[in-house]
Order: sequence, then C-alpha cells, then structure tokens
Amino acid sequence: MNLRPPGYEPGELPDCSTPRRGPDCSTLVTIDSMWDWAIWGALIFAGLAGIGSFALFATRARQTWREVRDTRRAASRRLSELARKAEGTAEKAAVAGDSAELQESVERPRVSIARLEILRSALDQARIAFGPVTFVVARR
Repeated sequence: MNLRPPGYEPGELPDCSTPRRGPDCSTLVTIDSMWDWAIWGALIFAGLAGIGSFALFATRARQTWREVRDTRRAASRRLSELARKAEGTAEKAAVAGDSAELQESVERPRVSIARLEILRSALDQARIAFGPVTFVVARR
C-alpha cells in the first residue's frame, strides 16, 4: 500500500509532485545549469584575454629591448667614430703646429697688423698736427 499523501490534483500519478534533482523535472535546475555555463564561459574568456594580454606585453617588451639594444650599439659606434675623428684632428693639428708654413702664415698677418697700427698712429698724429690747417683751407 502507498503511504504517501495524494498529489495536489486528484488522480495525479505518484512521485510527480515531489521535487526532483534531474534536469527535466524543474525549471530552476535548468536555470542553474545555464548560470554555470555563463560563469564558465566568462572564466574562459577572462583566461584567454589574460593570455592574449601577456602575449602582447611580451611582444612589446621584446620590441623595446631590441630598439634599446640597437640604439646602444649605434650610439657606441658613433661615439667611437667621433673619437677616431677627434684623434685624427688632434694629429693633424699637432703636425700643422710644427710646420714652418703655418708659422710663416701666422707671421704675415701679424706683420701686416703691426704696420697698420704704425700707419694709424701716424695718421692720428697728422690729424692732430694739421687739423687746424685743414679747417682754414676751403673745401671744394
């Protein structure tokens, strides 16, 4: 004999009014499984986004490292080239400083400047001496 209470409707089959844990008997269980899929989907999406962002970060970091390395090499190469040119210029200056032609080239302007100073002083003395005379003489 069945000791269970009768269902909510007369003539209801036994075990149909009791809650079930299966997916086909309750709408609530179906909604719960949908939420589980949504949560798992969001977690998978977040994981893939994290992996993608890490890959992008690694790519950019590698690019930056290469640019820094290349810049450092180029700067080192240009500095060594500048040092080489500076040494060459210093050697040329040392050789030019010892040459007799350079000494002669430097002496010629010095002599010309000394002559110019003598001529200027003579002109100044002439202006002082003959300045009043030129004032009296009529100019045309």
